[in-house]
Amino acid sequence: MKRRKDIEVMTYPHWRVNKTMRCITIRQPWATLIALGEKRFETRSWRTPYRGELAIHAGKKLDRASCAREPVRSVLAQHGLTADDLPLGAIIATCILSECTETLEVMAESDWPGGHESVFGDYTPGRFAWKLAEVVALKHPIAAQGRLGFWEYPVLEEEI
Repeated sequence: MKRRKDIEVMTYPHWRVNKTMRCITIRQPWATLIALGEKRFETRSWRTPYRGELAIHAGKKLDRASCAREPVRSVLAQHGLTADDLPLGAIIATCILSECTETLEVMAESDWPGGHESVFGDYTPGRFAWKLAEVVALKHPIAAQGRLGFWEYPVLEEEI
């Protein structure tokens, strides 16, 4: 697994030693865009009442077509990355899941959330935008098997 300096430079994650961390698996390049602070919302077809610490797990699948399209290609390039550099099958960042907002027709008409963000997710009416705050990229991605939905990962002292 390749690790780029851009992803390794961040410091202490939100975890505390000897606990489990709630995780969500996200396909690449979207997981890396979150870790880089370029993608602030994760869009899903389901609402979650959960608020709190969340680890971002990069799934084992890479959407190469999305990596080649603008603005994803340019944003990755600004960080010195290409599709071949993206970590797969690893926890790469932590964050705080702070909000879950249903996407509505009025939001689409007002160009919410705007900028690149609107291309980095599916904001069609009836979906849910999870706001990811205080994102911290891990210095060293942690290899882990992902799952559907939320899942727990036991945090070990040597991993942070």
